[in-house]
Amino acid sequence: MAPRSIDIPVPSLNGRRALVTGGSDGIGLHIATRLAAAGADLVLPVRNQEKGERAASGIRSAIPAATVTVLPLDLSSLDSIATLGETLRAEGHPIHLLINNAGVMMPPSRQVTADEFELQFGTNHLGHFALVAHLHPLLRAGNARVTSQVSVSATAGSINWADPNWEKSYNGSTAYSQSKIALGLFGLELDRRSEASGWGITSNLAHPGVAPTSLLAARPELGRSRDTVGVRVIRWGSARGILVGTPETAALPALYAATSPEARRARFYGPRGIGHLGGAPAEQPMYSRLRSPEEAARVWELSEELTGVAFPENDTAMRS
Repeated sequence: MAPRSIDIPVPSLNGRRALVTGGSDGIGLHIATRLAAAGADLVLPVRNQEKGERAASGIRSAIPAATVTVLPLDLSSLDSIATLGETLRAEGHPIHLLINNAGVMMPPSRQVTADEFELQFGTNHLGHFALVAHLHPLLRAGNARVTSQVSVSATAGSINWADPNWEKSYNGSTAYSQSKIALGLFGLELDRRSEASGWGITSNLAHPGVAPTSLLAARPELGRSRDTVGVRVIRWGSARGILVGTPETAALPALYAATSPEARRARFYGPRGIGHLGGAPAEQPMYSRLRSPEEAARVWELSEELTGVAFPENDTAMRS
């Protein structure tokens, strides 16, 4: 049985600049393609420049009028994030949509970023925290909507406050859950602080459900030489339309959260199928791990401390 076709309309994005992390493959590429098709001035910040250019070429082939800019970004490096921020701030174009989509998932052994953070926490959360801080003036100028992609893994686990970088012990699944909880708490705190300070930025959350992507596939650079059993099962179910989604349908919740006039600030969007694993996007109850404003403020403060990046309105407070 083939997966049922599911889609949503995307409003015109002509004259609006959109940035998607992790937009060179998988769910992110589907999101990026739809934004470009709607007329957005699309920015693809990528770690692998060759892969990014291939993705941009594919988008332009499918959408001849597309405007796509590929720029270097390694979310596991604060220096790389700062450089991208400098480049975009120098251009001075307001950013209207930012989708924090990129991520790494469950390396079998503990790995660290260029700045010695545990890889998943450092990339999935701290990298996006620093990115939003460096783009803050442009996001303010565009009255931006920021959508952060969390995961069904955020239904379990917690922030390991005593050892957030998992130096004393390491479990890939638990560390992944922490990274997505932290990102979700940050996204909600961003909206609270924006509303209190008059930044003009709105922020909400999405999750893709479950779909076959490269996250659990063979990734030699993560120490995973072959596809996991999990991703093989997911591919089997996806191909048959059983429970889980496809990369195309998994892109829809973030696309809806980022573009729909009906999507609201500080809300959570995901698939509405059985177990929220697949299906059309819809608003969903906030995960219990994401409901505490006190935990969110604590994540924000920890993130500023670890990254050395802050959100004051003067840009000199940012890491250079």
